[in-house]
Amino acid sequence: EIKTVVEENTDFSLNVQSTGASVENVGSLADETADFALIQNDIAFFAKNGTGIDTFQDNPIENLQGVATLYPETITIVTLQNTGIESLSDLSGATINTGDLGSGTQVNANQILEAVGISDYDEQNAGFSQASEQLANGDIDAAFVVGGWPVGAIEDLANTNDVHIVPIEGDNREAVKDAASWFADDTIPGGTYSGVSEEIDTVAVQAMIATHAGVPADTVEAITAAIFDNVDDLSIKTDFISKDSAQDGMSIELHEGAATYFNA
Repeated sequence: EIKTVVEENTDFSLNVQSTGASVENVGSLADETADFALIQNDIAFFAKNGTGIDTFQDNPIENLQGVATLYPETITIVTLQNTGIESLSDLSGATINTGDLGSGTQVNANQILEAVGISDYDEQNAGFSQASEQLANGDIDAAFVVGGWPVGAIEDLANTNDVHIVPIEGDNREAVKDAASWFADDTIPGGTYSGVSEEIDTVAVQAMIATHAGVPADTVEAITAAIFDNVDDLSIKTDFISKDSAQDGMSIELHEGAATYFNA
């Protein structure tokens, strides 16, 4: 949809590529094989500051710059009803898929578990399509997923299994937000997934558009304007995407072109 909006309102064309998510996308911006990318705001912070995860430790991505934040990337902890896992505390001693090794999902999962005092667990690392199979087969007890709801892989799992979404709520949610500034309150509405009728409190990071310093300012300004002047032409996540909220959770310095648009 962003491709369509940009191409209808500028002279630019967009080539959209599916990738392995935030860490890989930062790499594409670092070597300038991509001009724009969707990444998590916490991964952007780690990359820009050379911290947080092994990939970026003491290796800051200095050309990384921000454009805008878009919508919450919800932290969803999914299990099956027959595991008996109802709350975060029940994850102690469990086998947990925390996401691909080195991914933003793994970073978020480990931060959350540490923040609530859970250190005794068997960590597995795989993408969620594989984790979904592991859950269905009983090979793991729970899995962390990061993405805007509804997540297709969770929908598929819920259509064939009785799932339970573990809430991050109350004191646990406050502990998680105290541990890392990029976590914010989020709620998964009831009915998002088959068999889960009640709303689920959790936390989220932000999906954001990033670019690199080598993209000309007038290009970034034009692309940014095309998106945020035509939000009404989008149909996905429109409750969250707006010019007014596009700097909420921005974790790195803005590209000059984006700054020109948002400060106009």
